[in-house]
Amino acid sequence: MELGSVVQFLANRNILVTGATGFLAKIFVEKILRVQPNVKKLYLLLRAPDAKSASQRFHNEAISKDLFRVLREKMGTSLNSLISEKVTLVPGDITCGKLGVEDSNLLEEMRREVDIVVNLAATTNFDERYDVAFNLNTLGAQNVLDFSNECANIKMLLHVSTAYVSGEKAGLILEKPCYMGETLNGVSGLDLDTEKKVMAERLSELQAKEATEQEITLAMKDLGIQRARKYGWPNTYVFTKAMGEMLLVQMKGNLPLVILRPTIITSTYKEPFPGWVEGIRTLDSLVVGYGKGRLTCFVGDRQTILDMIPADMVVNSMVVAMAANANQVSDNVVIYQVGSSVSNPIGFKSIQDYGQLYFKKHPWIGKDGKAVKVGNITWLSSMASFRRYMAIRYLLPLKGLQVANTTFCHSLEGTYSYLHRKIKFVMRLVELYEPYLFFKGRYDDINTEKLRMAARDAGFEADVFFFDPKVINWEDYFMNIHFPGVVHYVFK
Repeated sequence: MELGSVVQFLANRNILVTGATGFLAKIFVEKILRVQPNVKKLYLLLRAPDAKSASQRFHNEAISKDLFRVLREKMGTSLNSLISEKVTLVPGDITCGKLGVEDSNLLEEMRREVDIVVNLAATTNFDERYDVAFNLNTLGAQNVLDFSNECANIKMLLHVSTAYVSGEKAGLILEKPCYMGETLNGVSGLDLDTEKKVMAERLSELQAKEATEQEITLAMKDLGIQRARKYGWPNTYVFTKAMGEMLLVQMKGNLPLVILRPTIITSTYKEPFPGWVEGIRTLDSLVVGYGKGRLTCFVGDRQTILDMIPADMVVNSMVVAMAANANQVSDNVVIYQVGSSVSNPIGFKSIQDYGQLYFKKHPWIGKDGKAVKVGNITWLSSMASFRRYMAIRYLLPLKGLQVANTTFCHSLEGTYSYLHRKIKFVMRLVELYEPYLFFKGRYDDINTEKLRMAARDAGFEADVFFFDPKVINWEDYFMNIHFPGVVHYVFK
């Protein structure tokens, strides 16, 4: 694989980015504008009812963020004119035909001009309603593909998926496509039309019973988990992402298609500056809980390898993959798994140790102005031990509270209901994350390594588009980059 200048490749490109206000999409947009302001146009699709709302949302959720600080300092007052010239905001929705774009002139302009499509729109909620996740992650992928095929000068579609479409496989997990109807447990009968029918029938049943919106939401969440586990996937998110890949692989035709599968995405390693993160991401819910003194026990295998990759490395791999695969017409789909478990693995125990060390040195200051003291966590090595712990520590006292509530004429109803909901939430959360707490797989990244080698051999831009996790010193990263970033951008 030979690779020319990636920066030159980006010049005069017209790139459509879906999910434009998402975490990765914003980093992608910032990177392009910073390294190649001569990009011709970035069409940014985001959910909004009209152009004015799209502009307000993009400003509030992207440009005004600290992420764009370096670009603001570099461009000064000319940043606004750069954005005005290079960025076209597109109100739309990938769950709809024509991507939900109602402006016919803009739609025709995109069909005429767009040469690269980057699909980042998705719901990443493990416990999403099945109909919502299916429409976004599965049918949305098809709608993006359909639109890509309508573009007169299309060079490629880059679809960002997740490495965890592999489910709970152990051992070395290869960069192989998901083929239509293939399941992880060998159960036959996976068919997308059937899934649509199952959803429609369940919704009709609920509506016939005059279920409340909350009851419908809970039922549709349960349906997603049920359908996912029937075919071997652990949750609705990865199941619907896998079906999205299946659709793309089956229907791509001659369109150059690249599927990029990141593992657990963490804060930026270096660009535009170290430690930028947004929202409570997978790992960070534990960091926040522990730092604030709320996480006293944890369940999982301390030897489990957590496959993590900084967000800027993911974005750099996306850009290099675009440059390497544009115009490469083939029946094959190129899969890149972007992670660290093969080249630079780190285990649960190390992260626990770093977390304890960090929050002892830099304790969180609570609302009372006092430093939160963190200590050792009760580590539970199996789900059985976790359930026993929860029963003794929480469920038995809750049972006692229920009896007292009945005895005292339901005067403790509010307290009982609150604790009951909280315990149910924790139990469901742990069950959702269980496959990853005991995960025994490692993600092969041979295609990604070839991409890295091509970028390295190109030489002159290796420092601009770096994405080699082997350079990461995990202790330094967590102690000096990630944990400080989470405290600064998430805790507050």
